[in-house]
Amino acid sequence: MAQAPATSAVNTTGLAVTDTEVTVGILHSVTGTMAISETGSVQAEKLAIDQINAMGGVLGRKIKFIQEDGASDWPTFAEKAKKLLVNDKVAAIMGCWTSASRKAVLPVVEQYNGMLYYPTFYEGLEQSKNVIYTGQEATQQILAGLDWVAKTKNGKTFYLIGSDYIWPRTSMKIARKHIEGHLKDSSVVGEEYFPLGHTQFNSVINKIKLKKPDVIYAAVVGGSNVAFYKQLKAAGIDLNKQTLLTISVTEDEIDGIGGENIAGAYSSMKYFQSLDNPNNKEFVAAFKKMWGEKTVIGDVTQAAYLGPWLWKMTVEKAGSFDIDKIAAASAGIEFNKAPEGYVKIHDNHHLWSKARIGLALPDGQFKVVYETPDLIEPDPFPKGYQ
Repeated sequence: MAQAPATSAVNTTGLAVTDTEVTVGILHSVTGTMAISETGSVQAEKLAIDQINAMGGVLGRKIKFIQEDGASDWPTFAEKAKKLLVNDKVAAIMGCWTSASRKAVLPVVEQYNGMLYYPTFYEGLEQSKNVIYTGQEATQQILAGLDWVAKTKNGKTFYLIGSDYIWPRTSMKIARKHIEGHLKDSSVVGEEYFPLGHTQFNSVINKIKLKKPDVIYAAVVGGSNVAFYKQLKAAGIDLNKQTLLTISVTEDEIDGIGGENIAGAYSSMKYFQSLDNPNNKEFVAAFKKMWGEKTVIGDVTQAAYLGPWLWKMTVEKAGSFDIDKIAAASAGIEFNKAPEGYVKIHDNHHLWSKARIGLALPDGQFKVVYETPDLIEPDPFPKGYQ
């Protein structure tokens, strides 16, 4: 090991960096309706930190973390982010899941000049010096998925259903524009939203049965998924015959839904646990060793794992923990060991990534049935879709 650079040289802005340690924050919901989705992100971030520490840490310093619970409540996320940045002086925050929580945290990280590594697929229409978006933005996830379902399932009529907050509504706005403006002879025959934590979907399921759409396009999040898919099945909707494409269900949610209740559905993500590449096999084995054989790994969990690694690589490229230097050094950072295969940070602080479609199997895993041949350039402000 080379001698670690002097703290005075790599920490000129008073962050929690000593000669031997650097402190980061982990900020996710481990209680409330979003815990079903966010627990995996916490586990993945801790695994990455553990692995980085085993290799000697960052600039010769071991990573220590302070974990806070956003509790599925957006004002709590903002309050905890401020605590991490102002009181704890963390060098980075790995955190948030919903766009509502990110929107609450964004002004805080910008005001106090922190760095947030945000792991969830999201609606786009945002770019910040203080955020690295390690999930997909909307065009990477939505457009390729809709093109695929139109072509392979002959989808012409779509029923849009989502949870009622910014990500599903903006995603559905983009989806509707693509369906009506870019898919030949296609239309939206229904569009409905439900509060977070909602569990009664029978009325919309009855409307779906009446309208008989070619495709149910779903962006229901968190614990509501359990009720939604169980009620679809109880109502006699067979997902092996009725095409359903979701942009919000990963292996983490299926853990709660039950594979038998969602088998036959399709999901549009950049990562599935079943991906067959050496990076992913190593990652899955390490994750299960740390968190138990029964744990599953979804898209956001994998994107959360990227956060500490990308931060480490950027700090080392910048030769500093200072936020402004990290923000400036982020573009062009490549991670060849990413479980999804390979990622690279774009100038706009989003990642180049592939889009993939997975078929949900009864055992709770996905079979990858399609992937884009090339990485898709992130485009958080797509012309014609805003």
